[in-house]
Amino acid sequence: MRRLPPLGSIQAFVHAARLGSIKAAADSLALSSPALTRRIQSLEQFIGTTLFERQSNSVHLNARGRAFLADIEPHIEALSFAVARVGETERMRIRIAVPSLFASQRLMPLLPELRHRHPELSIDVDTGADRIARLGEGLDAAIAITDKVDEKLYSRMLERGSIVAIGSRDLLDVVRTPADLRNVQILLHRDLSKGFDAWRTSIGMPELEPAEISYFDAGQLILDAAAGGLGIAFMLDSHLKASNDSRLVQFFGRSAVSPYAYWFACNRQGLDRKPIRIFHNWLFEQIAVDAAA
Repeated sequence: MRRLPPLGSIQAFVHAARLGSIKAAADSLALSSPALTRRIQSLEQFIGTTLFERQSNSVHLNARGRAFLADIEPHIEALSFAVARVGETERMRIRIAVPSLFASQRLMPLLPELRHRHPELSIDVDTGADRIARLGEGLDAAIAITDKVDEKLYSRMLERGSIVAIGSRDLLDVVRTPADLRNVQILLHRDLSKGFDAWRTSIGMPELEPAEISYFDAGQLILDAAAGGLGIAFMLDSHLKASNDSRLVQFFGRSAVSPYAYWFACNRQGLDRKPIRIFHNWLFEQIAVDAAA
């Protein structure tokens, strides 16, 4: 057998290539940035060529790196699934990455029904960032709100929904029309900023500028801020419906088709594994029931 580079070096390379950041890749592997860099350098020395173009805060694959990633990705996935299949008849466990708001509002209330139906299945819920990028690297599947999913993955849309303005009842006398947003703060998720653009375009006011924009990294924090009267949030209508917070109401009665949707994603071979297939089929059954309610 030909000599191979350490698996840890290949793992470091794949994470950095997918995330485009040494720090993000190091965090996802529970390593320091220097340790991850050393692993990548070890791989480059083994191969005999550089694989990245390095900048101050990011890394990008060069032509050799892109070719190498394309060559090894299918084999990395195959190895991951081979490991997962070992003892699967004895251990029906999967790890699912889910946005924290979707997890608390939609997934966790339904999981007891899944447990009742499939007591042999265990679900580990991960609410960390970079859900899609971490598939196959400790994650079996992901639910993500995004505008698109890499075609190399299996993906299926859960729901798209509409963007609406959400705020506290206490602001109804202050914010009466969309034009009043010029005098108040709006609240957006850092990764979903196009939602407000879609909304203001749909109401015929594409140049509308709020007094200020505050960005958040978690949907529940946005809802809490809106309920406290700190501003008007632009989120999915399902977020308002599932919040069950009597302080929150929709403003203006206007909505826009969301540029983002909730997607289920896993590697192409994922549904060959029984626990992932069980979760996938159950999830879409439950979402269909929820949408009809």
